[in-house]
This record gives sequence, structure tokens and C-alpha cells, in this order.
Amino acid sequence: MSYPRGSMCGMADFWLEPWDERGLVLERRANTPEMQAHLAGVEAEAVLVSRHRNFLDTKLQGEGEFLLIMVDGEAEPVGSVGYWEREWRGETVYELAWKVLTGFQRRGLAVGATAAVLERAAATGRHDWAHAYPKIGNAASNSVCARAGFSLVEEVDFEFPKGSWIRCNDWRFDLRGARR
Repeated sequence: MSYPRGSMCGMADFWLEPWDERGLVLERRANTPEMQAHLAGVEAEAVLVSRHRNFLDTKLQGEGEFLLIMVDGEAEPVGSVGYWEREWRGETVYELAWKVLTGFQRRGLAVGATAAVLERAAATGRHDWAHAYPKIGNAASNSVCARAGFSLVEEVDFEFPKGSWIRCNDWRFDLRGARR
């Protein structure tokens, strides 16, 4: 199953496909010092496999979904985007995350895919808010949030990965407004 192609404000054409075994290949391709600089660093294979299984299970449990970003001329995904449920400040919200391989960055793929997945999250009707938590120093991901329509709430201490605290921006998106 493929989702409609996206092209926004002169951004690159792309389409989204459901997370499948190609997602694990993407996780391995993205597991580089450059791609992981604002995350947990290069990760062990067992961590990648566990995350892949979690992404597959998330959709089955109705708690969100993870999608592969596809572009013309590439047989394999060039990125991913997803949303899942989390507890944040006393309510259940969706958290969003995305990644685009280095060679495909700066084409608007992350912004377009994030905007598309926000529409999908809004359409579920399950939650009123979506959040993203990029590190303060991650200019690219903070820019994606701003360009995709999130509002900056505040700086927060955020646990990622488990047991490790980082300073992030809390960006919030009103899913109720997107449903109107």
C-alpha cells in the first residue's frame, strides 16, 4: 500500500509507504555518527532490531504508525517519519520523529513527510496534541518543526534514550485545528 505523493511549497516529491522490513535496512543505513549526532550516537545492532520490531507493533496496537519516505529513482527508503502515543504532562499525546538520510537532506522531505503524518495523526481523532522534542542544538530538526506548523512551547529536559537526559525544545501541534 502506498500513500499519495506529497509536494508542498516547492519541496521534493515523495510518497510514504508502510513500515516493513525495508525499515530495518534504513535504520542500519542511518546508524552513522553523522546521522546519530543529535540522538544516542551509533547504536548496537540489537537496539536497531528492537526499534524495528517496536515500529511494526505500534501500528498493530493502534498507537500510531511509522512510514517510509520514498522518492523517484530510489528503490530503498530515503527516510522515515512516525508518530506514537506517549504520556506528557498528564495527558496522552502523539510524539513525532523523522529522519532523512544525509544525501537526501535539504530537499524539504522531512518537512513534507512530517506535515503529511500530522494530517494522518489528526485524522485518527484520538488525541488533541502532537509534540516533537529535538535537541536545542539540532537546528535542522527545530527548523522542520517550525516549517511544519508546530509552535514552540519551551525548553525541557527530556529522557532519551532511557536513563539519559538531554535539553530539548518542546514543539506542539494542534491536531484539533488540523481536523477542522
